[in-house]
Amino acid sequence: VVVDDATYTAKIGQRSLDLTFKEFELLKFLAQHPGRVFSRQQLLQEVWGYDYFGGTRTVDVHVRRLRAKLGVENETLIGTVRNVGYRFVLPTKDKTATDAAMVAESVDA
Repeated sequence: VVVDDATYTAKIGQRSLDLTFKEFELLKFLAQHPGRVFSRQQLLQEVWGYDYFGGTRTVDVHVRRLRAKLGVENETLIGTVRNVGYRFVLPTKDKTATDAAMVAESVDA
């Protein structure tokens, strides 16, 4: 996954992801903190902001849609920690490790 903050685009390999603004912000935030678990409440605060009045199920819906857009082969990039929340899971294979390094580079830019 390559996340480009400057152009608000995200790619997997050569495939561009058609993400909504909040899906992009959620992916970007999780990718900036690989391995760290965030509760739904923390994600609402960080991604949606203090003025959001909806419930935490909004996070679940956005994660589900984001996973669908990542595709079956990449949906595990967003891991669920039961009864806690979500985290960005760094891939372990050689090819996907290279992709993860690209995420880190693009997020830091």
